[in-house]
Amino acid sequence: MKHSSGFTLLELVVVIGVVGILAAIAIPNYLNYLAKSQQSEVKSNLAVIYAGMLSYAAPLELDGFEGATLQNIGFSTDGTTRYTYSLDRVTTSTFLARAVGISDQVIGDVWEIDETEEFR
Repeated sequence: MKHSSGFTLLELVVVIGVVGILAAIAIPNYLNYLAKSQQSEVKSNLAVIYAGMLSYAAPLELDGFEGATLQNIGFSTDGTTRYTYSLDRVTTSTFLARAVGISDQVIGDVWEIDETEEFR
């Protein structure tokens, strides 16, 4: 009688099932982790815009934030960015900096910061 070596079909099905269950748990967690790491980019850049706006307004006292643009506060992004940035509602005493996600898991993701340093 020959003794065959190898795996049975049942053993292979069980292993594939276990790997599938692990993947079903791991992949969503990985995607959430990836999205959070990409959101840290936007929070950091919005904080830079906030600091730039304060620096822009400080010597102008009466004019405040009025006339500020991303370019004249010294903000720029290097390399590939996942968000587009804009300044909206700029008045003497208020501003709103907005970032909108444009790639990967952050498409449609919108973050804002205003003169009170409040993230939304």
